[in-house]
Amino acid sequence: MIWFLIRFCKRYNPNMPPIQSHPQYNTIRLQLRQTLVLKDMPSSAWIELEPQLEIADFGKGDLLVHQGHSAMEQIFILDGILKRVVSDPKGKEMILRFAAETDMDTSYAAWRLGTPMPYSIVAVTKVRVAKLSMQHWVEFLGCHSELKARFEFEVMSLMSEVMAHTITLHLLDAPGRLSRFKRKHPELLDRIPKKELASYLNLTPETLSRLKKRRQPESP
Repeated sequence: MIWFLIRFCKRYNPNMPPIQSHPQYNTIRLQLRQTLVLKDMPSSAWIELEPQLEIADFGKGDLLVHQGHSAMEQIFILDGILKRVVSDPKGKEMILRFAAETDMDTSYAAWRLGTPMPYSIVAVTKVRVAKLSMQHWVEFLGCHSELKARFEFEVMSLMSEVMAHTITLHLLDAPGRLSRFKRKHPELLDRIPKKELASYLNLTPETLSRLKKRRQPESP
């Protein structure tokens, strides 16, 4: 039984080229170890995880995960910005969150519920990610209880973040929504294209430009 668990926990996809063969492996390895949910993993866990990871590059506007599909992935962001977005049958979109380097996005909740993806994950800028199938990620988590607890807490935090954003769209006025974003995500303010940020805040690009040009009140 112990032999079976060890074999199970070291499972990987033999058809996937190892990230060790990537020409920028040393940089990628460092970026992965700065990922918030992974940074405290022991060396033994890294030895198991790295062979399962695929490094992929995407252009602006590329879809990594499709709303309504059953193909699900775990994604760790190495470079660039992703957005989580939902669309209605008429094509109207709502951006739920942005995520950048050291962060992640995931299909975990849909996987656990056995439902199709309720949102898409899309590249806002050029993006490089490390990813693996949700099935392999769940199997890996099953062998690392501390990581699983940390990861599931992060998933709950992401869901809470999306809920809080949806509520503030109704409760805060335009200056208040922008002010909240500046406070929560100052590192992203000047990196997200104006049209994307305006959509996220439910503003027109013109209103967003006007608000950003307003002189900020001086600190006492």
